[in-house]
Amino acid sequence: MSQKKSPRFELRSGNVDALLLALNTADLDALRDDLLSRFESTPDFFSDDVVALDLRRLEHDGALALDRVIDTLATLNARAIGVVARAEQRGWAGEFGLPLLDSQSRRGGRDEAPRESDPAAPADGAAQKAQPEAEAAASGGNGKAAADIAEIMAAANAAAAPRAIPTLLIDKPLRSGQQIYAQGDVVILDLVSYGAEVIAEGNIHIYAPLRGRALAGVKGNPDARIFCTCLEPELISIAGIYRTAEQTLPADVLGKSAQVRLADEKLILEPLRMK
Repeated sequence: MSQKKSPRFELRSGNVDALLLALNTADLDALRDDLLSRFESTPDFFSDDVVALDLRRLEHDGALALDRVIDTLATLNARAIGVVARAEQRGWAGEFGLPLLDSQSRRGGRDEAPRESDPAAPADGAAQKAQPEAEAAASGGNGKAAADIAEIMAAANAAAAPRAIPTLLIDKPLRSGQQIYAQGDVVILDLVSYGAEVIAEGNIHIYAPLRGRALAGVKGNPDARIFCTCLEPELISIAGIYRTAEQTLPADVLGKSAQVRLADEKLILEPLRMK
């Protein structure tokens, strides 16, 4: 068979935008109850998101019926696409029709499951997106090959002058299901609706109501911030530390001008003084 390059397709390394759901318990009945109670009332939260199941925190030595978790995610409008597991879990984890994935950070170390801002809440990992590469509404994530390539490129360019990244400006409303990705800061001048998502490596400025999801500093920048003139989010996140609408926001920031910043790995929500 000819090995010539075909103009009809292209095979290359790439990244996939996915959520990482970390399982902290082997009690699948309790896990199902928690997932349904948390997300069943917001059916557009996942919006056909794809999810990888992270089993590495489990202390349970035996096999689990992961098909039950897969079915629960399907009920919530999310699709399981793979499993991240320790070496001793891989034998049984691969029996449920999902590929075994390797989750690795862009800095070369293995990922930990995402952490929630409230230390009293279980870190279910359902709110951290794998980081995209394209600038707008596109793909991204943690592929091992892509992470290795990014590491090599970063090392090769370490001595070069940093490239100025322009601020991305959005002057139209973001509807449910839309996603914006900025390699630097992003400024949004209109409504971010429920089910919409704003992702930035830098800061996020929203001069309108934020009712969807906003994730700043997605490549691990703890100094990134979120600024908003009407804070009503489904989810806010900085450098992987997140908070969902399940945790009621303080009265002095809910529906008001506010900023979100990170301090000691906790999200700090503060009123914005506009005068």
